Amino acid sequence: MKTLTLYSMPSSGNSYKIRLLLSLIGRPYRHVPCEHGAPELDAAQAEGHLPLGKLPALHLEDGTILPESNAILWYLAQGTEWLPDDPLMQSQMLAWMFFEQNRHEPVIAVRASLRCYPDRAAGATPERMAQLLDEGYSILGLLERALEAGPFLLGRTASLADLALYAYTHSAGTRGGFDMDRFPAIRVWCNRIAALPGYEPLFPDA
Repeated sequence: MKTLTLYSMPSSGNSYKIRLLLSLIGRPYRHVPCEHGAPELDAAQAEGHLPLGKLPALHLEDGTILPESNAILWYLAQGTEWLPDDPLMQSQMLAWMFFEQNRHEPVIAVRASLRCYPDRAAGATPERMAQLLDEGYSILGLLERALEAGPFLLGRTASLADLALYAYTHSAGTRGGFDMDRFPAIRVWCNRIAALPGYEPLFPDA
């Protein structure tokens, strides 16, 4: 029987959110790890496995290749509890997912990448890192206030919005250098997600 194949970067939050959802819903797949700077990434690009030139990319059973992390989340969540039935709640969920890619990821993830990937260290100037730190605290503050109102972003039930934002937020302290003690609601939320049945950490072997 054919199965899903996921090309993903093990250390990337955008890739991690897909692996996390697949683990939470118990869906089997084949994983092709393509870490940043590794030859496997160059090979995947050269062989046409990454149609938009970046990870993650989900190869479906019929050969279709689906790029973009949040689009992949939407596809995989069809028929599961991770995608609410109510159109308004779906729209609210999508608003958070757009926020994650347009405002959160370009700051939280970028600061982490400048700290964690040696080939990007030249861009980690004191001015740039300070700017990203200030912007990141503002963005995390928005998330903190939203989570003070309920256990998850849409209320009582976790949705794709939570997974999308969890991916880079839960490592914002260790990888991004943010002081997460400033955000108690976020820390409780992260622990709540980590306690879900089927949860898989960013680095399972760590």
